Amino acid sequence: MNGYQRARDDEGSAARVLALSDGVFAIAMTLLALDIRLPAGLDSAGFEGALGEVVPNLWAYVLSFVVIAAFWQGHHQVFRYVREVDGTVIKLGLISLGLIALMPFPTTLLAEYGDESQSVAVYSGAVAAIGAVQLSLTVVVWKRPWLSSTAMSDPVARNDVLDLGSMVLVFAVAVPLAFVSPTGAELWWALLVPVKVVLGRRGKRLRAATQGYRTSGG
Repeated sequence: MNGYQRARDDEGSAARVLALSDGVFAIAMTLLALDIRLPAGLDSAGFEGALGEVVPNLWAYVLSFVVIAAFWQGHHQVFRYVREVDGTVIKLGLISLGLIALMPFPTTLLAEYGDESQSVAVYSGAVAAIGAVQLSLTVVVWKRPWLSSTAMSDPVARNDVLDLGSMVLVFAVAVPLAFVSPTGAELWWALLVPVKVVLGRRGKRLRAATQGYRTSGG
């Protein structure tokens, strides 16, 4: 067992962990939309004003939905070939899910108090924390190939680590930056867009190449 105690199926199989994860991600995504609402009984002028006031809520919703969706996709990529889970994987998975479940709170802060340094800092810190835990989970699965039916290839794993590492770095830097300029910190987040696009495309190529190599029996 390579010095690690494996979890039996009745203790926490990979399928059960993944099913729990899907449920938590789905609930967190749903809760994001609860702050998007308009008061009833408004006249035309009041309706237009309220519609304008809900725009920050929509922006925060879209941002958090994209962030959570990215983590969900990454989570599935990590568990794609995992057959068994040990105690470390379970603990990291639960920590990650706990942080994901909290995302509606910093999202509300960003929507209602987006000009406040503390709100932007809390949001940035929350995303950086989730990224750090998922990065740790990726490294653990990569370095423990006996947990998987097919080991994660080194090029794919390195690309995933770089992808998550870039997200952690950008959002971690945004925490102190938010106290200098909340708007500047939010603009700093945009740096991730080209990085994620490049690394995402590279990851797809590496996974396709790895899959083709295995299929050919190489």
